[in-house]
Amino acid sequence: MSTVYDCGDPGSRAAGLSAATSALKSGRLVVMPTDTLYGLAADAFDSSAVNALLAAKRRGRDMPVPVLVGSWNTIDGLVFSVRPQARELIRAFWPGGLSLVVQQAPSLAWDLGDTRGTVMLRMPLHPVALELLAEVGPLAVSSANVSGQPPATTADQARDQLGDLVGVYLDGGPADHAVASTIVDLTADQPRILREGAVSVREIAEVLGTSPAKLLDTAPQQG
Repeated sequence: MSTVYDCGDPGSRAAGLSAATSALKSGRLVVMPTDTLYGLAADAFDSSAVNALLAAKRRGRDMPVPVLVGSWNTIDGLVFSVRPQARELIRAFWPGGLSLVVQQAPSLAWDLGDTRGTVMLRMPLHPVALELLAEVGPLAVSSANVSGQPPATTADQARDQLGDLVGVYLDGGPADHAVASTIVDLTADQPRILREGAVSVREIAEVLGTSPAKLLDTAPQQG
């Protein structure tokens, strides 16, 4: 049986965060608000919970789960080598709607799906999400919907799709922007935008000192 907590009410929010923390630490799933869309969350270091997340979404391991972090510094323990380009983008857009695909640290004891040694990281700009991340640590978070169905912009929409597969629903009201994050691939020398979303190509190009056309170039890199 799942429980919905109204995070607009201080008492309910505190109770919801406590329940969500307990649920995540015991391997269960939580729906949480973010600054883009509602997310379906599991402890990133609990492979059984991540598998349950994929099953709830009816999604295969070929679409690995992104990870949300609660601070800039967290990335240092998760990434093999943090490129200067990553630091520049983090300073400019975190917390916010920018996801970075990077080479993960080889020592990490997690299983997010068929990642081929990479991980997609983001720090959300939402107080409930950040408070939960501060309590639990990095979370594997995907959009709170069944694959192929519209992403949830409210807790009710998430519950309609996921039901009792989720133990705790944190209701932070309608998603402010309801736009997915922009995804930048930083695993090669030339950054590439894989999906344009909440942060524009032009904004990213300005920070990196390059042209939007280069960021959108999908040709394989030489060398």
